Amino acid sequence: MGQTLYQKIVRSHTAFDVDAQHVALYADLHIMNEYTSPQAFAGLAEKGLPVRCPQKQMGIVDHVIPTHPVPVDKRTIVIDAAAHQAANFTRNCHKHGIHLFDVTDPEQGIEHVVAPELGLIRPGMVVLCGDSHTTTYGALGALGFGIGTSEVEHVLATQTLIYRVARDMRIHVDGALASGTTSKDLVLYIIARIGAQGARGFVVEYTGAAIEALSAEARMTLCNMTVEAGARGALIAPDTTTLQYVGDHIRDLSGDALEEAKHRWLALRSDEDATFDVTHRFDATDVAPFVTWGTSPDQAIAINARIPSLSEDEGERHNALKALGYMGLDAGQSLDGLPIDHVFIGSCTNARIEDLRAIAEIVRGHKMADGVRAMVVPGSGRVRDQAEREGIADALKDAGFEWRQPGCSMCLAMNDDILKPAQRCASTTNRNFEGRQGRGARTHLMSPAMAAAAAIAGRIVDIRKETAHG
Repeated sequence: MGQTLYQKIVRSHTAFDVDAQHVALYADLHIMNEYTSPQAFAGLAEKGLPVRCPQKQMGIVDHVIPTHPVPVDKRTIVIDAAAHQAANFTRNCHKHGIHLFDVTDPEQGIEHVVAPELGLIRPGMVVLCGDSHTTTYGALGALGFGIGTSEVEHVLATQTLIYRVARDMRIHVDGALASGTTSKDLVLYIIARIGAQGARGFVVEYTGAAIEALSAEARMTLCNMTVEAGARGALIAPDTTTLQYVGDHIRDLSGDALEEAKHRWLALRSDEDATFDVTHRFDATDVAPFVTWGTSPDQAIAINARIPSLSEDEGERHNALKALGYMGLDAGQSLDGLPIDHVFIGSCTNARIEDLRAIAEIVRGHKMADGVRAMVVPGSGRVRDQAEREGIADALKDAGFEWRQPGCSMCLAMNDDILKPAQRCASTTNRNFEGRQGRGARTHLMSPAMAAAAAIAGRIVDIRKETAHG
C-alpha cells in the first residue's frame, strides 16, 4: 500500500516507535518566541540539562514587541511584564548559544514570516514551534505544527518530541479562483464548509489545480489558517513553485548541491495508491470574497450572502446567538456596507510582500475614510524594507495608513496595539475570538484587498464591485 506525503515525512523522522500510536519524532528545526518558552528554559535549569542541539533552534521576539514606527535600533518594550519576558528569553538564548532575532535586529519579525524568507524551511523537514500557526510551513512541503511549553522543554533537551501520529485528510480543490478572490477567501470558505473542528486529529494535504496555481506565499496563508479547522498540520507537495521559492531564499546551498536537493524535494509526494482517511472536494470557482460574521473562523459568509438563519439545533443556535450578540449583528443581515472603525493588515497570515502589493494596488490614488484608523504591520524587517523600496509604504502613508515596524501586533493584542470595546475591525488575521484584538472588540476576518477597500470606503465592501468602479 502506498504512503501519503505526511506518512513519509513522519517515518523518515521517527527515532523510534513508542507504541502503536506514538513515535519519537526528530525535529529538523525548533523555533521559539518569548511567549511560550520561559517555563521550558526554567524546566531545563531545574533538571540541570543543556540544550541538546543549539544550532537547530531559532529564537525570535515577536508577540509582545511594540510596532511603533521608530528606527529599528530605538525599539523598546515599555510594558514591564512584556519587557521582563523578552529579557528573560534573550538571556536564555544567549546562555545556550541559540541564534536570536531580538528587538533591535533588522531582520526581526513574525516567526512564521522570518523563517521561510531566510531559507530555513525546506521540503521534507519537521519544524516545531510553540505557536499553533506553525502549520504555515506546509506550504513548502515541510511538516510544521505547534507544541506546548512542556513539549518545548522536551525538544530543547532531546531534539525529539513524543508525537501522536495523526490521520490523513485530503482537500482537493479544482478550478481557478476568480478575480477578486485569494487564498484567504479560499481557506475561509473551506473552514466554513467543514467547520472549526472539521479537520480535528488530521493532517491535511491540499491538492488540485487551484492549489497548484497559488504562489508560495498564498500557499502559506492557506496552510497557516488550516489549523482553524482543527488540523494538526497542513501540507502541499513540493512542485516548481516550491523549488523556486526555496531556491531564491536558501543561504547554505548553491550550484550542484542545490540542484541535487531540488531533485530530492520534487520526489516528495503522496503515492498514487496512497489512502486518505477522509477526502473533501471543492471547486475554486464557487469561492467569493469571504468575511467572518461571528467569533469563530468558521462563522463566515461570502460578501454577497447574508448571515445564516438560526439553526434548529440547540447547540448551534446558542453559539450563533452568543456570537451575534457579541458582534452586534442579526441573523439574515448583510455584511456588505457594514461600517467599521479600524483596519488591521498584518499577522503571520497576511503580512508578506505579496499581501502588501495587493493593498497598495487598492489604495493608490485614494484616501482613507474619515473616522477610520488603519494600521499596516509588515511581517518582517525584510518585508518592510522591500515595501519601502517598491514605493508601497509611500502609497499607504499617502492614503492615510499607519506604516509600522514588524511584529504580531494587533493579531492577538499582547502589546499596546489594542482595540477598544465595541470597535469594529476589518482584519487580515487568523482568529476572531471574543477579545482577541482587545476586550469587547469586534473582528471581521478577510483578505488584505478586502481590508484595504474597507479602509477607503469606511465600511465592509465587495472588492469585486470596488475594483470594477475604480
